[in-house]
Amino acid sequence: MRSRHATFPLFAVLSWGVMFPVLASALTRVDPLNLTTVRYLLATAVLVALLLLREGPGALRSGGRAVEVVVLGVLGFAGFNVLTNLALGHAAPQQIALFVATVPLVTQLVRWVRDGVRPRPALLVVSLFALLGVGLVITRGRLDGLGQFGVGGLLMIGAVLGWAVYTHGASRFADWSPLRYTTLTAVAGTVAMLVASAVADRTGVQHAPAAADLVAVAPQLAYAVLVAAVLAVLAWNTGVRRLGAADAALFMNLVPVTTFVVQTARGYRPGVVELVGAALTIAALVAANLVTRSRAVPDATRAPAPSAVTDRPAVVDPLAVAAR
Repeated sequence: MRSRHATFPLFAVLSWGVMFPVLASALTRVDPLNLTTVRYLLATAVLVALLLLREGPGALRSGGRAVEVVVLGVLGFAGFNVLTNLALGHAAPQQIALFVATVPLVTQLVRWVRDGVRPRPALLVVSLFALLGVGLVITRGRLDGLGQFGVGGLLMIGAVLGWAVYTHGASRFADWSPLRYTTLTAVAGTVAMLVASAVADRTGVQHAPAAADLVAVAPQLAYAVLVAAVLAVLAWNTGVRRLGAADAALFMNLVPVTTFVVQTARGYRPGVVELVGAALTIAALVAANLVTRSRAVPDATRAPAPSAVTDRPAVVDPLAVAAR
């Protein structure tokens, strides 16, 4: 029975692992900010439609929390996705996937800063090993690779921090359904992306995509919206509910593995140092999830109480904020 439930998070993480090479190929025709904006215009429209069907027009109201919704939406949606797409212009998809896989570790640090809940020392140790593994993959073990790390890596650090704050912020919306929180923050982030894209287009920082460019990347957009942002979200949320957050979190470590497999199938041949770095990062992330899960076991008999979302697995795609 549990093996059948495992197919839900498995589908989600495999979808997200494939997403990075897909988006990287689309960036050859459309600028990162415009690509992100178009993607989330479509995805947000789907989310709004689902929210209206499930909860009615009243669920679109912020209930006096508009400022908080906007801040979290800008950080989680606009910040994470724009910075990730920009980073894809400076680093390979498999490198970006490893950074994204560190989100569960970073959210623990965010919780430490904001709530004063200190992570286990073991978690901090495995976090350092995970970052060391990412560094080996990015630089390929050479000092002359630090330049590439400096651009793509710094962008991804900002992206991961933004998503970690967004994930942590969801704990303050326990009275909202996951669909409502995700949809309203998605609307706020998409509006921010629209404004940023319009300014960038008018100032010449980027160029509005021609119709031919959008047609050329239509398959990538279709995958990124329908599969990675909608179907994968539903599968992930179902898996978290049926397996529990701790067990579902372990599947997150398959994201960089999937991206590496896709890139290898496309002709990429990783070096020994990259393979060692990837293995080190994945092993550290598995250990981190086991540490987090073991910490939660003694509290299992306590009465449930609102807790920070950082106790849960962080997800790769901001649309996939897990149903708690």
